[in-house]
Amino acid sequence: MAHNVARLRARLSRFDVTLRPHLKTGKSVDVARAVMASPAGPATVSTLKEAARFAEAGVRDIIYAVGITPDKLGRVLDLRSGGVDLAVVLDTVEQAEAVAAASREAGVRIPALIEIDCDGHRSGILPTDVEKLTAIGQILATDAELRGVLTHAGGSYAARGVAALVACAEEERRAVVDAATILRTADLACPVVSVGSTPTAHYAADLTGVTEVRAGVFVFFDLVMAGIGVCEVDDIALSVMATVIGFQREKGWILTDAGWMAMSRDRGTAKQAVDQGYGVVCDLAGRPYLNLIVADANQEHGIIAVRPGSGGVLPDLAIGDRVRILPNHACSTGA
Repeated sequence: MAHNVARLRARLSRFDVTLRPHLKTGKSVDVARAVMASPAGPATVSTLKEAARFAEAGVRDIIYAVGITPDKLGRVLDLRSGGVDLAVVLDTVEQAEAVAAASREAGVRIPALIEIDCDGHRSGILPTDVEKLTAIGQILATDAELRGVLTHAGGSYAARGVAALVACAEEERRAVVDAATILRTADLACPVVSVGSTPTAHYAADLTGVTEVRAGVFVFFDLVMAGIGVCEVDDIALSVMATVIGFQREKGWILTDAGWMAMSRDRGTAKQAVDQGYGVVCDLAGRPYLNLIVADANQEHGIIAVRPGSGGVLPDLAIGDRVRILPNHACSTGA
């Protein structure tokens, strides 16, 4: 883990940006303190429960990076009243109006970032939508606080090869910089220009105009990241320890007590060149067995088998033996 953190810090040191790590991956105060620039942050979270937990541990600079809804604004105000600079994210006029109304009622300005759609992956405003960007910006600037713009290059998870990853990073950068320019042209302040994904953080060639980089899975890495080419399998710093509980020898199965409740149901590698099932099986020292994967999973049972077509053989394991399983997606397994 320490190597992974140092690697990204070293890479970003060549740019004039701040690393704002996403704490949803580790969900741990100790891990958070290892990745943040200081015990006070900055940090990113995916739930208000995470925000509250890390606030209790002294984190004071937090972005709640999931679209805000009116029913959550009371909790946001509570956290802010406790000394946490908690900012929210939105991409609609309706959300902006709700944030503005809550700010007026409370007599404090809630900071918000406008989410930008850089690659069609999920939510956000297109960086060319001048009308919507300025409408939201004006609402926030009047009664709340326009903190800036933010995007996530989720499409980078489908990229293959260095050139494609570099292109994703530039597409991500260009989108938020263009959006920030639109806001500033309309005389709206845009101090924060935030990008974020582990693949683009490791392959960005230019971050001109960007103020901060958000990334989360880099701290542990996982099989999806290895499949993209962002890391090696040996870099993966998170595993699930499982115990052998049975066999179906005629089927070539070893059964363990780590099913999808332990591993998660994320099958992110299924669309990659090498399908790793529900995870790669290793010995207790973390050394992968050759072509051995969790081929299938039930709620509490994992089915270990040799990768189809590999010609591999099952290891000689006994009831009670333990193995480590590397996950497809560290964030969901860690949760």
